[in-house]
Amino acid sequence: MPNDRVYADTLAALVFNLDPMVAEMGAPLSAFLEGIHPEDRERAARTIAQSAEDGLSCVLEYRVCSADGVIRWILDRGRIDHDRAGRPTRGNGILIDITQMKRDEAACIHTATSVSNTPLERAAEHCLAVRQAIYELPPSVLHQMSDMLLLEIGRRLSGIAALERPGVTN
Repeated sequence: MPNDRVYADTLAALVFNLDPMVAEMGAPLSAFLEGIHPEDRERAARTIAQSAEDGLSCVLEYRVCSADGVIRWILDRGRIDHDRAGRPTRGNGILIDITQMKRDEAACIHTATSVSNTPLERAAEHCLAVRQAIYELPPSVLHQMSDMLLLEIGRRLSGIAALERPGVTN
């Protein structure tokens, strides 16, 4: 970055645990990097440096540690502009807090790995998603076909469940 200065608004400064006045006046890139979780810092620094060198957009996810110890996930999208000689002149970007999305993703992975995951159960999950998409379309034979497929998968799943229960017959 030119003069090793990064300028940020109050919210961005707080994300990186920087004094908003200092960030507004321009802080060294290293000050922002210090706000990134230690396990993500080197990767983030490399990605930013590569983006500055290439002049390409930079998209990365990393964790930041707030002053009170709370870890948040950030999606960082930015681009560093260059002058005609190819020197970095200015960077622009946005920060998006994706903490809740990461929590939801982790919960979904936990659920998916903690329940039985047979091919028929996976098929049922996919068919439910397909049915939801089809029902966003105008009524057609696809509605009936998706319902019929789900019905048959449900029958097969209930048949498997009945076989797994001792002493139960159809």
